[in-house]
Amino acid sequence: MLDPLGPPPAWLREIVKPYALSLDSPTLTEHVHEIFLAFVFYQLIHSVLSPCLSPILFPKSYPKLTARTKLNWDIHVVSFVQSVVINALALWVMFVDDERNSMSPLERVFGYTGACGLIQALAVGYFIYDLIVSTIYVKMFGIGTLFHAISALWVFSLGFKPFLNYYASTFILYELSTPFLNIHWFLDKVNMTGSKAQWYNGMALLFVFFSCRLIWGTWQSIVVYSDMWTALQQTWKASSGPLTEPVNINANVFLLTRDGNMCVDETCARANAEVSRFKEYTSAGVPTWLVLTYVGSNLILNFLNYFWFFKMVETVLKRFRTPEASGAKADGAVDDKKSKSVKTEKDLILEAAAELELAEGSPMREYIANDVDVGTNEELRRRRVDLVSKVPLPGS
Repeated sequence: MLDPLGPPPAWLREIVKPYALSLDSPTLTEHVHEIFLAFVFYQLIHSVLSPCLSPILFPKSYPKLTARTKLNWDIHVVSFVQSVVINALALWVMFVDDERNSMSPLERVFGYTGACGLIQALAVGYFIYDLIVSTIYVKMFGIGTLFHAISALWVFSLGFKPFLNYYASTFILYELSTPFLNIHWFLDKVNMTGSKAQWYNGMALLFVFFSCRLIWGTWQSIVVYSDMWTALQQTWKASSGPLTEPVNINANVFLLTRDGNMCVDETCARANAEVSRFKEYTSAGVPTWLVLTYVGSNLILNFLNYFWFFKMVETVLKRFRTPEASGAKADGAVDDKKSKSVKTEKDLILEAAAELELAEGSPMREYIANDVDVGTNEELRRRRVDLVSKVPLPGS
């Protein structure tokens, strides 16, 4: 599928091309305008739209926030908009990009489509914004957030080689849980902590987090490892021959139909030819160091996802291990068992969501660092204490 936004102006492409080639990222010339537009869009939201619209949309909440919390709010707005936009576009590309969907395992490593490049460019534009914010406010957000911004920008920039361009849409779907996490944070700020809206959002957050990051993410990691292993074998085989020059592996990578002969219109022919458009830059195969770098980054991210999820589970299990507070029934009031069950379920969901917010916020870009938003964390800690002391244990 061709890039829906089209190529950049010829003059911009010529300016960027020498730098893109020096970075071994030839497809960057086709998407530099999208990176720039994405960055400007997110910076505009942060600096103008959110500060101007938030007091109008939330007149009782936003004006009362401290300067640091307002900064936190504006960053969450950017994160929310970015995650919604890029998830919608990624899902659309995955369903309508026929060339992407017909790729072989080796093409998934070396191939290219403009639509996948668009997703990659939008992600890079956001991560550049993220890196700048993390650098400027490193004392507020912590070094972990800065390292995450650097690693995320690095991994997605690798696709401009092109390398794993196919998987740009696949792994950006990790962000499916981000809108719900941001909504959870916003509900706290508009005095809706513990509300039904936050409960339903919390249930959606936990379900989507488990589905997209643990189930989908783990499965797709296995698939990409398999594809890269196949590509490495082709690279090693080509480089171990008796010839002094490495063997071109393109004949084993791209399908014969990629020349567009099977198409009935020009658009189809161009889209098919685009898959192997940058084959001259991938003819020598994939370096081993590049595969190891990608695998290492992916393993770290998957480890964090499992760590955060088990932190949520641990938070819920602590509730059942906590002995009932003495004197809890001193007043003789006995709630209906059904009401107890509903209330307990609701509070468990909210507490697990709050735990994810705090845990993921530390190394990720959800910005819930202790020294950034002290009021928020104290509120969440008080809520957890109140929940432990007030909510009866099942069967009590």
